[in-house]
Amino acid sequence: MPTTSGIWPQDRADFVDLLHRALDDRDVRDALRADPSGESALRLRARALAAADEIAAAADEEYRVYLAVRATAREPRSSAGSAGSTGWLLLAVLAPSVSAAAGVVLLLIGYGVGLWGLAPEFAASVRTAGWLLTGFAAVTAAAGLLALLVTAVRGQGPRRPRRSTVADAADAEAARQRWRRALLERGLRPYLRRHLPDTPAPDQDPRTVA
Repeated sequence: MPTTSGIWPQDRADFVDLLHRALDDRDVRDALRADPSGESALRLRARALAAADEIAAAADEEYRVYLAVRATAREPRSSAGSAGSTGWLLLAVLAPSVSAAAGVVLLLIGYGVGLWGLAPEFAASVRTAGWLLTGFAAVTAAAGLLALLVTAVRGQGPRRPRRSTVADAADAEAARQRWRRALLERGLRPYLRRHLPDTPAPDQDPRTVA
């Protein structure tokens, strides 16, 4: 589990959000209303921001867990890879049949024209193209069969459970929420209450308080 030295920059927004929530607590608001100028609230907020690392230390254990989970979290893998593999397999299956069908048609045309004795050069060219297509069909059929066999072998290989080694985004978010609760309850709220301005007695003029 990693050690921490304060809050990482990308997590400062969470700290500020929770600080505003703690400043909005009823007892904190009531204490700060004693200063109608609002300067006490501004000073308290600035003081808490300056002491962010000190305050965050109260929730350091939850933060270290959050960082560890976040470091191993992965977004769901794109389906582009599987789609590409499927496309190649589909091509390997369709190419032989299409090539074979086209080759047979060309051979029939070439031999048919040759039997009638019409355009012998054209008939020879068509027959050559037909034989080339049928040869291509045989080669692609063999390649497709090999691809199917390789895919089947890979699909039967041992699969390691994903969740045992890699946390997902939901795990990271749950760890983040636990850290936020700890930071708010054990860090920010106690700190603000310890540093609230002194409230003058009811019969005392607030302007005379040092």
